[in-house]
Amino acid sequence: MMKTLFLNPPSFDGFDGGAGSRYQARREIRSFWYPTWLAQPAAMIPDSKLIDAPARGLKLADIEAVIGDYELAILHTSTPSFGNDVKIAEALKAKNPKLKIGMVGAHVAVNPEPSASASRAIDFVARSEFDYTIKEIASGKPLAEVLGISYVADGKVVHTPERPIIMNMDELPSVIDVYKRDLRIEDYFIGYLEHPYISFYTGRGCKSRCTFCLWPQTIGGHKYRTRSPEVVAAEVAKVKEYFPQVKEVFFDDDTFTDDLPRAEATAKLLGKLGVTWSCNAKANVPYETLKVLRDNGLRLLLVGYESGSQQILFNIKKGMRVEFARRFTADCHKLGIKIHGTFIVGLPGETKETIQETIKFAKEINPHTMQVSLAAAYPGTKLYEQAKENNWLREETGAKGDVVANNGLQVSSIEYPHLSHEEIFESLATFYKQFYFRPKKIGEITWEMMHSWDMTKRRLREGVEFFQFLTQREDRA
Repeated sequence: MMKTLFLNPPSFDGFDGGAGSRYQARREIRSFWYPTWLAQPAAMIPDSKLIDAPARGLKLADIEAVIGDYELAILHTSTPSFGNDVKIAEALKAKNPKLKIGMVGAHVAVNPEPSASASRAIDFVARSEFDYTIKEIASGKPLAEVLGISYVADGKVVHTPERPIIMNMDELPSVIDVYKRDLRIEDYFIGYLEHPYISFYTGRGCKSRCTFCLWPQTIGGHKYRTRSPEVVAAEVAKVKEYFPQVKEVFFDDDTFTDDLPRAEATAKLLGKLGVTWSCNAKANVPYETLKVLRDNGLRLLLVGYESGSQQILFNIKKGMRVEFARRFTADCHKLGIKIHGTFIVGLPGETKETIQETIKFAKEINPHTMQVSLAAAYPGTKLYEQAKENNWLREETGAKGDVVANNGLQVSSIEYPHLSHEEIFESLATFYKQFYFRPKKIGEITWEMMHSWDMTKRRLREGVEFFQFLTQREDRA
């Protein structure tokens, strides 16, 4: 095997390039997801190394100092960070000319030709699922014989045949060993999860067809392929053994509740382990299942509500009715299951009135915490195609459809004849203020802080970061 480095490259300060399905950007408060997409192939290559530069606060010089010993480097990239990541690749190649460099991630998966030809420093890009792709390259297999990659040969981009998706997810080794070997779990922080936490995928793919969602449309697919409940429980048992300080396990599957019988079976095994856990869910889980999950350690559900407007939910093919979401949320409140709700402003059909409708809806259902995103038209998504067809993508300084500013914060990449990008951009701050700056929510947060000194320190820090976020948004490019 080639000596292989898996790298989440240095980027914007606080930029979470390893983020999952929604978007890659700086968060309202300091947040980092685990680089699971890199950790999985790293687990398949003996003596490899995973470096998550943004989470560790590492700069290019830190990576250059160690790159001389490596033969292969795999860089995870994203649409907002691609230009910067190319410069990182060029710097590493200059430092170690013998280094073979590959790029992975949704951006290169849907833009393989321009990505592969973006720089001579890039030896190949991997399309779709790349776990076995990287293993084969690291083992010395010629690029022409490796499925699912694109590379430049004789001045032309060569695309090898597509690689079939992995159906037996149990055959993949656990990423927990890589976490123990290469990561410091205290670096990873999500505002609504207990700290320290650990997250990993128990399955890939999502049945839903949401037009904006990145990973199912680019790499994961729409067939939910899962690890067995027994294998998931074994991984969680390993977490308990390796990291006794962990307070919560988060299952980062796009929609863990897509398979209700499996979710219940997994929960019952987790209940025997006595762990606290959380997951992504759709707002359609029946009360009976929610109770089984709650009784076996479920603490929180991350729920993508997106909008309070039924028409917008239709427009984005969410497959959800507002009344179902209300009932589901009421059931969670009744069972004591906390919810982190996520919303998006600027989706197709958005108006000033629908924004207020969604804000009103969010306040009525009252998730414990919530996050608002700007609609981001990422290449490879139906939303991107729709935005191009209808000329919704902004054009500024020669770049079309930018989704982050120079400081790594989200900007509105979409605008409509009836709703400007500035109005969409400003509505995000309005949403946050109207949701959090109301007596009921302030009272909830104050009560929570009064009963825990750790929570008091945490909420005060998050409050400072949140106000800094609101201020920094004004300094955008």
